[in-house]
Amino acid sequence: MAASSSVSSPALCLAGRVAIVTGSSRGIGRGIAIHLAELGARIVINYSTNSVEADKVAEAITTNCPNNDVAEEVTGKPSHVIVVKADISQANQVKLLFDEAERAFGSPVHILVNSAGIADPNHSIDVNTRGALLCAREAANRLKRGGGGRIILLSSSLVQSFKPSFGPVATEMFFAGLSNEMVEKVKAQNLFGRPGETKDIANVVGFLASDAGEWINGQVIIANGGSIL
Repeated sequence: MAASSSVSSPALCLAGRVAIVTGSSRGIGRGIAIHLAELGARIVINYSTNSVEADKVAEAITTNCPNNDVAEEVTGKPSHVIVVKADISQANQVKLLFDEAERAFGSPVHILVNSAGIADPNHSIDVNTRGALLCAREAANRLKRGGGGRIILLSSSLVQSFKPSFGPVATEMFFAGLSNEMVEKVKAQNLFGRPGETKDIANVVGFLASDAGEWINGQVIIANGGSIL
């Protein structure tokens, strides 16, 4: 029995497609993984250190996608979500991530969303830059051909800004070490008067991953609530 989705628009439906979301144990990645699951995708939750949080995301997806449980009982395979530990700064572990996705779901990967990122200046290049490159390279060689393949890489508005103002998303990483005064300053710099929420990014990714977004290729999509860069 095929997995089903409650998505009203067929163009946004991801039923049956396999999506790897790196760094999805928390923050933006978590929001993206849950949203893609709601659109019908089968999800690979990736983490590097925090297995407890990764398992919580899997549980949330299982709770939100009860229709897929029937398919799992029939096939004996996880129908909608698995959790895989992998350090994306290591090429062999990126390969393992794709191997596990293919093994668990019996299908090539359709969608890569690279949302893993860290703020540690000692390791940010390894994860944020090298990791993104390794994941994109693996995906380019292994994504399913013939339609539905997507590589979506997340970055920050800061990469094209020479100003201290930016459109952050309200995650643990953003709030860590910030004073209330700084948080209010950031809010004031945005046209909405607030920082972004994970759903703001997840909705954009869901569109790009779907058939509705297939005409968008090789583009930089800035989703920062209108913050002036």
